[in-house]
Amino acid sequence: MATLKTKVLGIDFENPFILASAPPTSRIEGIDKAFMLGWGGAVFKTITPDNLEMVEASPRYASWKIGNKVCGFENIELLSHLTIRQWLEGIRYLRQKHPTKVQIVSIMAPVIKEEWQNLVRTFNHSEIDAFELNFSCPHGMPEKGIGMAIGTSPEISAMIAKWVMEVAQKPVFVKLSPNVTSIAEIVKAVEKTGVDGFAAINTVQSLMGVDLDTFEPMPNVNGKTTYGGYSGMAIKPIGLRCVAQIRQNSNLPILGMGGISDWRNAAEYMCVGADAVQVCTEVMINGYSIIDSMKKGLLSYLENKGINCPADLKNKAIINLSPHKVLNKQKQVYPQIDDTSCAKCCKCVTICSESEHNALSFIDGHISVDKNACVGCSLCSHICAKQAIKMK
Repeated sequence: MATLKTKVLGIDFENPFILASAPPTSRIEGIDKAFMLGWGGAVFKTITPDNLEMVEASPRYASWKIGNKVCGFENIELLSHLTIRQWLEGIRYLRQKHPTKVQIVSIMAPVIKEEWQNLVRTFNHSEIDAFELNFSCPHGMPEKGIGMAIGTSPEISAMIAKWVMEVAQKPVFVKLSPNVTSIAEIVKAVEKTGVDGFAAINTVQSLMGVDLDTFEPMPNVNGKTTYGGYSGMAIKPIGLRCVAQIRQNSNLPILGMGGISDWRNAAEYMCVGADAVQVCTEVMINGYSIIDSMKKGLLSYLENKGINCPADLKNKAIINLSPHKVLNKQKQVYPQIDDTSCAKCCKCVTICSESEHNALSFIDGHISVDKNACVGCSLCSHICAKQAIKMK
């Protein structure tokens, strides 16, 4: 029988699904409800020193939809508004009520050694399981030298990680930003400080759009906006790439996140190196109750594949990632058209002719492939509305 139980850095997870540091983990009452519904743990919304002023903008969200489906989501939300004392009381309450659930504290402070170390010392004595260092929020007051201002610098990231490791008595994960030229460079610099693991990715810096009538960008805050953090299913490919690159450069545990909307996405993250996964935007769109289908789906998948647990799924795809130069370029695939499904719209013929190759033609009521012209790029199969083209 397969199980969803897993262990990361000696921490027992009853399942690998935990809530990411975000609005769904901003209130103790909300976390309590999520735990009751079956989430394996939560990373609390980022806690800062009490003297760090935060005033939110309104509105602070924008979305990109296809029909009614939210595919991309942008936020300019800041950090936790609860005091450190409120969090300490909440942690105690949650531990008493949910003793098996994983509690991870996300922290952020100005680039001042005493500020970071004071936060760590305070929560060392609480009943949390681990720390997550937020080096990566793209709009979390970078003008004050925090958030992404830290995570885009290997030197500053390593310096703060070293400060934390000097005093931390719990495992430490560093949350990384995708908004860098080389995430591997950050990983290598930070790992030297002795941190225990990584969390990736934070949101992607973005600008959601512009109202073409008023020329005001979104989200519209009295006519103005700022660059925000992009999340949701649209960023999954970026998150997968970053987690895979972390795994290729480090053997430390990884909490993977970014665009996870169902159990399949979670399994993909594990295949490229994640030990467990964090979910945010899908919860903000559809609520805590999505955990039920996530758990059932992943468990069924593991059983069908004959895989015992999430730890045995980890890294299964890493061996298949390689530099472009070593890909097998001796074999080529060609489009095969299912004539019964083909709508004879000829879009594939047009696109192929206008995108370099001109290998398809419509002859005697059928799509024909010129194998001498075809290069096997697969574009036609991606634009076919009827999914009538398969590459063989």
